[in-house]
Amino acid sequence: MKKDIHPSYGYVVFRDRGAGYQFLTRSTAVSDKTIEWEDGNTYPVVDVEISAASHPFWTGRSRVLDTAGRIEKFRAKYARFSDGD
Repeated sequence: MKKDIHPSYGYVVFRDRGAGYQFLTRSTAVSDKTIEWEDGNTYPVVDVEISAASHPFWTGRSRVLDTAGRIEKFRAKYARFSDGD
C-alpha cells in the first residue's frame, strides 16, 4: 500500500439520538465532537438519524402510506388514456 494516502482508521462512536442507541466501532469517519465511553476512554462521536435501532425495517414499525391517494392520483392522470373498461 502507498503511504500517506489513506484516511486514518480508528475507534468512533455512532449515536442515534432518536432511539437512544450508540455503539463503538472502527471507521474512517471523523468528528469534532467527542464522548466518554463506558471503558473510560474518549472517542469521536458521529450522530446519525437512522440506525438499526430506529429503522422501520429492523424495528417492525412501518410508516403509514397514503396509498389510496396515490391510486386516485394515478387514475386521474391516466384517465384520458382509458378506453372505458
